[in-house]
Amino acid sequence: MSDFLEEFTRPTWLSFPVIAARLLMAAVLGGVIGFEREWRNRPAGLRTHMLVCVAAGTVGILTLEIMHSPALGGREGAALDPLRAVEAVTAGVAFLAAGTIMFSRGEVQGLTTGAGLWLAGAVGLSAGFGLWQIAVLGTLLAVAVLGLMYSLPSVITENKDAEDAKGAGKKNGKGAGTKPSA
Repeated sequence: MSDFLEEFTRPTWLSFPVIAARLLMAAVLGGVIGFEREWRNRPAGLRTHMLVCVAAGTVGILTLEIMHSPALGGREGAALDPLRAVEAVTAGVAFLAAGTIMFSRGEVQGLTTGAGLWLAGAVGLSAGFGLWQIAVLGTLLAVAVLGLMYSLPSVITENKDAEDAKGAGKKNGKGAGTKPSA
């Protein structure tokens, strides 16, 4: 019985409050990114982005724990490549993101959602590795791109349409500064 209990009380390299804080930060930042997608009624919304972020954060923490685990011969900082965790998260998120991208009626849809999931994975890894500044800045930039720049394409299209209409009027002799013919 003591072996059984010992299995659940094994010490970790990171303290439990640090692990909890990192995973909570990943969940919150994933929620911030996912809120915009949910609000716009996109396929991958709040919960999906939160789960991707927490999963990536967990992989980051696991990578740190494995690197410092006495189970690997008792060597502090065993010779492992932490970039494999980044590659694994990227591959897993790419699989999810690809599922949100569709070609329908001659248009590609879901690219922004796929990119958001990819970013959520990176933010989660950053939080899991304890790189708070990168995680928060990535989230703030995502909110800026998703939220503030959402209307930019329509503004550009409206300006282009107005210029096209103005140019068409000049070709017909109805441009600015011309008098209508009698």
